[in-house]
Amino acid sequence: MAIDKKTFKVTGMHCEGCADRVINVLKKVEGVRSANVSLEKGQAEIAFDTTKTGFHQLKQSIEKAGYGLVDTDHG
Repeated sequence: MAIDKKTFKVTGMHCEGCADRVINVLKKVEGVRSANVSLEKGQAEIAFDTTKTGFHQLKQSIEKAGYGLVDTDHG
């Protein structure tokens, strides 16, 4: 098990309800250990098991919920 903790930009959030929805979506992704979302900063701090999930899977889950996820380390 390899846990990575990264901060990603989240696009499309307009209220606390959006932030709560993003948290709930992320917590359902296999391998996600924790997720904290800041509406004010437009960011999500996610701790995840890199042997079970990665950025691509996280992004797909967020996009299905109507939001965007950007890896600020890689554009």
